[in-house]
Amino acid sequence: MVFVVAMVAFPIIYTIVLSLTDASGSVRADFEFIGFENYATVLTDARRFWPAVGRTVFFTVVAVVVEVVLGMCIALLLRKPFKGQGLVRVVILLPLVATPVAVGMMWLLIFEPTTGAANQLMRVLGLPAQGWISDPKQALATLAFVDIWQWTPMVVLILLAGLTSLPEEPDEAARVDGANAWQRFWFITVPILMPTIIAAVLLRSIDALKTFDILYATKGKGGGSSNEAETLNVYAYGLSFDYNDYGLSSTVLVLFFVMIMIIVSILVIRRNRSAQ
Repeated sequence: MVFVVAMVAFPIIYTIVLSLTDASGSVRADFEFIGFENYATVLTDARRFWPAVGRTVFFTVVAVVVEVVLGMCIALLLRKPFKGQGLVRVVILLPLVATPVAVGMMWLLIFEPTTGAANQLMRVLGLPAQGWISDPKQALATLAFVDIWQWTPMVVLILLAGLTSLPEEPDEAARVDGANAWQRFWFITVPILMPTIIAAVLLRSIDALKTFDILYATKGKGGGSSNEAETLNVYAYGLSFDYNDYGLSSTVLVLFFVMIMIIVSILVIRRNRSAQ
């Protein structure tokens, strides 16, 4: 309990305290209690804060939805035994063993506009080269693709475990009654598997909302020329370590924490209802 309080509760409480002060400049500098002034400043910031909220939600929704759909498709393919299944599973899980920073640097090289492999492939296919991460309009979607590449295997593992534990009787009964493969999947497999699906969505939503490594490793700001790929984590980091404004940075993190808790609570309630 002492360890939990020291490593979890204290940082959260201290961040909340800092959000109510004008702490800035140096970690040793004196600061004053200013109440909810930082919250008023952040919540009325239509230039950086609210666009960062929108980008965070967009990144999370796109990444999680695609990961769950792809994860379900791959899990269904891996559900039945076939020759070389073990090798295929190992290959699919390889992205999980790489660190996010290494993944970010790898894809940064792949998406390099001039010599990157992505644009080389586009030229071979007769398609125009793209800016990818260096293009402010494409940066966030490109980074979501990187997240999908790395974390879809995790969803595959969760859903595959759920699929292998499903009872065979309902599917066999539906088959006897003349239901086709799609009907059996949509009306039998999905409802029974729903608690597992929501669990996968819950875990990935939390991780996607907190994504920082890949965004920071690839600069996460539309090639560094704008803030088109700046999420709340990157925004809070910049406030703290680029501008040394610890009060505002803590405020952003507290509001971010509240947003995550609301989303998690909704998903947990939905999962509990599905499990009943």
